Amino acid sequence: MLGNIETLYAIHSRCMGDLPLTPDLRNWLANSLGRYLAHDCDNLNEAFGVIQGHGGIPWWRERAIRQRDAALRALSREAFGNISVYSRARAIAKISERYQTTCWPRDRLLDEMPERYQGTPKAHLWRAFASEAKMPVSERRLRTLLSD
Repeated sequence: MLGNIETLYAIHSRCMGDLPLTPDLRNWLANSLGRYLAHDCDNLNEAFGVIQGHGGIPWWRERAIRQRDAALRALSREAFGNISVYSRARAIAKISERYQTTCWPRDRLLDEMPERYQGTPKAHLWRAFASEAKMPVSERRLRTLLSD
């Protein structure tokens, strides 16, 4: 399902940038819309292949969680790679809480990450918070996330 969501984002990005669609994107879009217009599907979610499973979470929440988790794993690798998972989880929980109270109230208003964050742990924190998934994450959840 998320592969189809990423395809939709790619199409959106190219359209917004006034760029032509690649043949693969054009064919995927034409086939999806064709299924919908031919009444082979009940709705556009089904036509685009973005239906959540029964009892599953919506695609936008799953995508946000995956983006957050990727940012937190990158933070763990780059800033705390030489310590145990337990210590990494504790450190990330601590700096996440600090970032939430000191920087995020101001950063949340920005469309893009501040340039000064590039190459720093704050870059990963900004991405994790900007994902719109629940942040900060508990130490226990971080230990599970980082041990995967």
